[in-house]
Amino acid sequence: MIIRVAETADLDDIMRIYDKARETMRASGNRSQWINGYPAREMVEGDIARRESYVVEGDDGVPHAVFMFAVEEDPTYARIEDGAWLDDEPYGVIHRIGSDGELRGVVPAALAYCTAVIGNIRIDTHADNTIMRHVLEKCGFAHCGTIYCHDGSPRVAYQFRA
Repeated sequence: MIIRVAETADLDDIMRIYDKARETMRASGNRSQWINGYPAREMVEGDIARRESYVVEGDDGVPHAVFMFAVEEDPTYARIEDGAWLDDEPYGVIHRIGSDGELRGVVPAALAYCTAVIGNIRIDTHADNTIMRHVLEKCGFAHCGTIYCHDGSPRVAYQFRA
């Protein structure tokens, strides 16, 4: 498994991965996350332009997973309910992580990659995303509470300290 910064040439593969991830979500009962074409192609193009989009390649050299990673304060993480963040130290964020299902261990690999940059990581997911919630907890993320997206929809918030 190789993780690298995504390039414009990866855009079609990234969108294919997100399509497959949406299918997997729907099949597992998560019908309300990543709706209405989210993440949009324009959003992904912005992630690539800012060099915040990463692809995970298999031994075949083909991208099979994607995630956005940045070391920055996320405005939606400024307020948390029903809990608290583990600390107020600088952190990295992982967003829009998705897989086409061809590789195992994508989340632990992405976490290892990101914690090599900064040892404090925050992430969130939809309450109905039981697969992601299980994987995050298995990787050692602590459930911290509830945050709200820009549209006001709630997300389950997690934090990992290396």
